[in-house]
Amino acid sequence: MKKIAIVTGANRGLGLATSEALAQRGFKVIMTMRNPDKAQSTINALKMKNADVVVMKLDLSQEKSINDFAEQIKKEYGFVDVLVNNAGILIDSEDGGNSSLFKTKSSTIQKTFATNTIGPFLLMQKIFPMMKQEGYGRIVNVSSGMAQLSEPQTASAAYRLSKTALNMATNLFASEVGDSDICVNAISPGWVKTDMGGPHAERTIEQGIKGILWAATLPKGGPNGGFFRDGEALPW
Repeated sequence: MKKIAIVTGANRGLGLATSEALAQRGFKVIMTMRNPDKAQSTINALKMKNADVVVMKLDLSQEKSINDFAEQIKKEYGFVDVLVNNAGILIDSEDGGNSSLFKTKSSTIQKTFATNTIGPFLLMQKIFPMMKQEGYGRIVNVSSGMAQLSEPQTASAAYRLSKTALNMATNLFASEVGDSDICVNAISPGWVKTDMGGPHAERTIEQGIKGILWAATLPKGGPNGGFFRDGEALPW
């Protein structure tokens, strides 16, 4: 039986590349996105490469969407081997908070947290028990170096706060693993050339997904509750 991987925000960038790479490794990949209809040509291209992919609608900012998605997964598959929480937004520039934290609006923080932190947290609440029941799972929370408390940080307050909180969520779920073969880790892909990272970013998408794939396919006894880039530990 094929292993099943869920990748959120799979319509482009890191999510799309991760989905294709996992499919190449033999996974059945459930690609989630807010607007599946807009990604049909992309999905068709993947299937032309014999990728075993399924597209499902999921809006991480809406709890009902998360609940409905989880119920559908439970009903149709009953288990999940890998969850990659990749979907995220960076909207600080919309209110000037990209350049000054003193311009950051509460509405920007709330909207950012809904997608970047609360959504992944609620999804893990639903998926983790399925993994625990099977005794196996890999959860990969795509974080950012912008979340590190050990480094001086400036501006983009909403995004940084949301990713730091996602790191804590990683820590919390990692503590629930017990004796199961489950690994929950946070991964910083680095500054990547995506729609979010922009054209001047330092890393390619292929470089960015390296650590995500590593965490998604860890062997038994692999690290749990850590923060990594390219498989190397990062300070929180």
